[in-house]
Amino acid sequence: MAAYKPVVVQACPKLGEKITQDTLYWRGYKTPVQIKEFGAVNKIDFSPVPPYNYAVTASSRIHIYGRYSQEPIKTFSRFRDAAYGATYRDDGQLLVAGSEDSSIRLFDVSGRAPLRQFDGHTKPVHLVGFLSDKYRIFSGGDDYSTNLWDIPSATEIVSYSEHTDYVRCGCASKVNADVFVTGSYDHTVKLFDARTKRSVMTIEHGHPVESVLLFPSGGLLVSAGGRYVKVWDVLKGGQLLVSLKNHHKTVTCLCLNSSGQRLLSGSLDRHVKIYSTTSYKVVHSFNYATSILSLALSPEDETIVVGMTNGVLNIKHRKPEERNEKSQKKRQPAYRTYVKGRTYMPKQEDFCVSKPVRRVLRKYDKLLKSFESSKALDAVLEPPIMLHTPEVTVAVMQELHRRGTLRNALAGRDEKQVNLLLTFVARRVIEPRFTPVLVTVADMITDIYQPVVGQSAIVDKQFLKLQEAIGKEIDYQEELLEVLGMMDTLFATFTEKRDTDLEENESDGLTE
Repeated sequence: MAAYKPVVVQACPKLGEKITQDTLYWRGYKTPVQIKEFGAVNKIDFSPVPPYNYAVTASSRIHIYGRYSQEPIKTFSRFRDAAYGATYRDDGQLLVAGSEDSSIRLFDVSGRAPLRQFDGHTKPVHLVGFLSDKYRIFSGGDDYSTNLWDIPSATEIVSYSEHTDYVRCGCASKVNADVFVTGSYDHTVKLFDARTKRSVMTIEHGHPVESVLLFPSGGLLVSAGGRYVKVWDVLKGGQLLVSLKNHHKTVTCLCLNSSGQRLLSGSLDRHVKIYSTTSYKVVHSFNYATSILSLALSPEDETIVVGMTNGVLNIKHRKPEERNEKSQKKRQPAYRTYVKGRTYMPKQEDFCVSKPVRRVLRKYDKLLKSFESSKALDAVLEPPIMLHTPEVTVAVMQELHRRGTLRNALAGRDEKQVNLLLTFVARRVIEPRFTPVLVTVADMITDIYQPVVGQSAIVDKQFLKLQEAIGKEIDYQEELLEVLGMMDTLFATFTEKRDTDLEENESDGLTE
C-alpha cells in the first residue's frame, strides 16, 4: 500500500508591503497608553525644556503630565468654564490659556493660582500664545478680534479686528519677535507685525482654518482646513506651493518633527498622516479609534500624543534602541565544521543508513487518510480557516471531488451547516482562483438541497445571495467581453492603416 500524500494547497503570491526607512522609523513605537480625560482634548503642548512634560487642555482643566506618567503631576483647575489652548513659553516656566468666559490666564508652572488675568475679549478665547520675546502674548477669540498683551503690566497693547469670523488658531514666528499668524473660520490666514496697526499679509485658504504652522525658518507657512493641508511661501507674498488632499474629513491639527523634515496632520477621519517636507508625499500614517482633535510630538520625537473627541489621550513612546554589548562572545565553530562530510561520496564498500522523515499531518489530512470525508470537510469549514486561509478549504473540496466523495460530504447537513457552506461559496465563488472548484460545489449543493428550499428562511436568503453574486459576475464578464471586442476592432484598424501606409510608400518608390 502506497504512503498517504497530503493535500496540496494552491499557493498564490501576495503583494508585500513596501518597507521604507520611514516605515521602520515610525513603527518604532510601543503599544499606546490610553488615558481618559474629562472631555474632548482641544490642545496638547510639550514643554520645550527637559524633562519635556506636556500640558493637556480638556474640559475645565489643564493637566501637566510627565513623559512616562499615567497620572497628572499637576492640575490647573481655576476655570469657571471650559479652558482652551494651554501653551508653554519658550523657557517652559510659564503657561497661558484661554477660556469660555473670554478671559486669558497666565500660570507659573511651579505654582497653582494664575499670575495674571487678561480681560478684553467679549467672547470665548480659543487661541493664545507667546511671542518669541517672551514678554508679550497674542490671543484670538470668537469676537473676531486678535489682541496683543503685555505680560509685566497685564495691559492690552493693540487689538486687530480684521477677521470676519471666529479666530481659532495661530502661531508665532521664532525668527522675528514681532511676527505672528492667525487663522480664522472666515477662510483666511493673516500675518501680523506688532509694529503695525494692520495685518501685513492675507492668505485665502478656501475653507475654515483649523490649524496653522510656521516652519522654524519662518519662510514657509502651513494651513489646515477642510480636507486640505496647504503650504505657502511667505517670502514670495503668500504664494501657494502645494495643496495636499490626503484626508477625507476635516484636518484639525498640525505639527512638525524635531528636524522639520516631517509634517504631521491629524483629522476627524481618525488618521494621522506623515508627509516628507521635501516631496510632500505621505510616507506613513497612523490609525486611531475615534476622531482626532489635537496632536503633539515631543522635542526629541520620543513621544507622540494624540487627543480625541471622546476625551481619550493616546500616548506612544519610542522603543529603546538595542545596545550593542561588546561582551566576549563564545567563539563559534568555523564554517567548514558545518559542511564537513556534506560533499562526501559513498564508496562501494560503504553501508548507507537513511534516516526516516516523519511527516506531521494536519487534522483534515488525518481524516482524509481515514476516508472520513464529511468530517474532513467540517475541519476546513471552521471560521479561522475560511476567513484567513480559504485556499485550504477549496483544496480539500477539490480533493474530495477528485475522490468522488464530495457529494456525500455535502449531503446530510443541518440548517446551520448549510448556511455556513453557502456563505463561503457565495463570498468566494467570484475569485478567479477558486471559481472552477466552487462552481461545482454550488451545483452539487443546489441539487442536494433543492427539495428543502422554502423550509428555512436563513438557507433561502443564502441561496438568493449566491444567485446575486453569480449574476453580478456574469454581468461583469459580459461588459468585459464588450470592451475586448472594442479593443480588437481598434487594434485591427491600426494594423490596416499601417499596412496601407507601407503599400503607398512602396508604390511611390516604384513610380519614382
